[in-house]
Amino acid sequence: MILLKKPLILASNSPRRKQLLTDAGFDFTVEVLPTDESYPADLPAEQVADYISKGKAQMFLNARPDSLVLTADTIVVADHEILGKPADEREAFKMLRKLSGKKHIVITSVSLLAGESIQTISDVAEVSLRELEDWEITYYIEQYKPFDKAGAYGIQEWIGMTGVDRIEGSFYTIMGLPVHIVYEMLKPYFTK
Repeated sequence: MILLKKPLILASNSPRRKQLLTDAGFDFTVEVLPTDESYPADLPAEQVADYISKGKAQMFLNARPDSLVLTADTIVVADHEILGKPADEREAFKMLRKLSGKKHIVITSVSLLAGESIQTISDVAEVSLRELEDWEITYYIEQYKPFDKAGAYGIQEWIGMTGVDRIEGSFYTIMGLPVHIVYEMLKPYFTK
């Protein structure tokens, strides 16, 4: 277990982020505050994850002054369009059809609130999906219900195992938490 000078709070309900942070050796608690995840319409796609991640951290300003608060946001961008979490099966199918046979980027931004200071770093990975057949998309949606995932898929699930033929960048960024960045952000708070 990596010991920190202050308690660590993960401000996310994502089971993937919880698992990755645990696997990286950190002790933490989970606390989530309601946050508006909307963003200005004219904000460039590359800045959206930063904007939302910072907003999540700002919700904790003055609320946990003696803790470190870690927030994150992940977006999928295909053909300059941000693909968020699908509302239903129809929208999930439409998103996966759009991603099929093409490259897209996944941006995960991480923010660390320490006192009144918020540090935000983003990481980008590129994913190539082979051409998916309609039945494969339907099977994945029915079996895995990817409604809590940006772009309607989890790279660690069936569609990632069978459909992703190339990635450039961190696998963990695509999963939703660039652990290598989180580690470096928390390093100044390690107890030696």
